Amino acid sequence: MNKVYGSAAEALDGLLFDGMFIAAGGFGLCGIPELLIQAIKEAGTRDLTFASNNAGVDDFGIGILLQTRQVKKMISSYVGENAEFMRQYLSGELELEFNPQGTLAERMRAGGCGIPGFYTKTGVGTVIAEGKEHKEFDGQTYILERGIVADLSIVKAWKADTTGNLVFRKTARNFNPPAAMCGKVCVAEVEEIVQPGELDPDKIHLPGIYVHRLIQGEHEKRIEQRTTRAA
Repeated sequence: MNKVYGSAAEALDGLLFDGMFIAAGGFGLCGIPELLIQAIKEAGTRDLTFASNNAGVDDFGIGILLQTRQVKKMISSYVGENAEFMRQYLSGELELEFNPQGTLAERMRAGGCGIPGFYTKTGVGTVIAEGKEHKEFDGQTYILERGIVADLSIVKAWKADTTGNLVFRKTARNFNPPAAMCGKVCVAEVEEIVQPGELDPDKIHLPGIYVHRLIQGEHEKRIEQRTTRAA
């Protein structure tokens, strides 16, 4: 089965539909699937629900889909760098489900492993716990969190082989592996594609069984917050 496609638009062909649920990798602007996000924007798919640590910034990442009003709901941990996100949320235009970062990552991983839910102490006694099942274990209170299963996962990796095995580079790994795992279909964009056998098996971070389609492309290395000092 050929997993390599010529462009982001080709890789997403037949997968997008209005109202779908998408899990996206990335943390801030690090390791985000920018080419696939741009292709979703150009496709005009609407009423989207995204599970992603954050929504990028106003003019990059998922932020560009907020500008075009293509996102209906965000399941996120941190949204403080996006003014348009804040405006839409405060005006009631955008639904928001806050998740602690570790809980969001585990919800994605659980969904990818076929685990429908798990108990965690994180969020007990806060708004995060409202409406969720509470259970006592060894005298401690836990809340039930559901695993995430998305219609589509979009992720960014450093290298792949043609069978879909992925290698991430440093902190750009972040949410990408669990996001990739939880999608019914996973599309990955990478900087380099090599032949099977060229990747060290001990250095593969995500097995190709989770990845259905691949593209190779040029990526912009943005710095979200640049801090400098005089020489």
